[in-house]
Amino acid sequence: MATTFPTPEWVDALAAKLNSDERYAQVAKNWEGDMIVEIEDDTVDHPASPPSRIYLDLWHGRCRQARILSEDEKPPEAAFILHASLSNILKIFQGELDPMQAMLTRRLRVEGNLAYMLRNVPTVLEFVRCCREIPLSQSGIL
Repeated sequence: MATTFPTPEWVDALAAKLNSDERYAQVAKNWEGDMIVEIEDDTVDHPASPPSRIYLDLWHGRCRQARILSEDEKPPEAAFILHASLSNILKIFQGELDPMQAMLTRRLRVEGNLAYMLRNVPTVLEFVRCCREIPLSQSGIL
């Protein structure tokens, strides 16, 4: 079933996908790091609003927790914070923008140990593959 991004339903679908995907589990078996994905809404049709923030606790090929952080919630101290516009995130999810290229060109900005992330490119790519396999509604956005 298609979901809208970013919504709790999409986040739940991603967690279920990560926890049921054998290929992701194998490739990410040594990954240790939680992250916050901060998404700036840059769409013309939607009013400016605070960024959406998704918390993902990824550990040894499993997603231990996945949720949208509320506006007033103090975020956990995550190993990584990723910042991107909604349009760039959707381009990554639709295969129009390579995630590694997005990081290197700062269309996807990374706070945290970039060297660790670059040493684990296969894990990053498997994570993105799982994100791409979550069907999006036609607009793909709220």
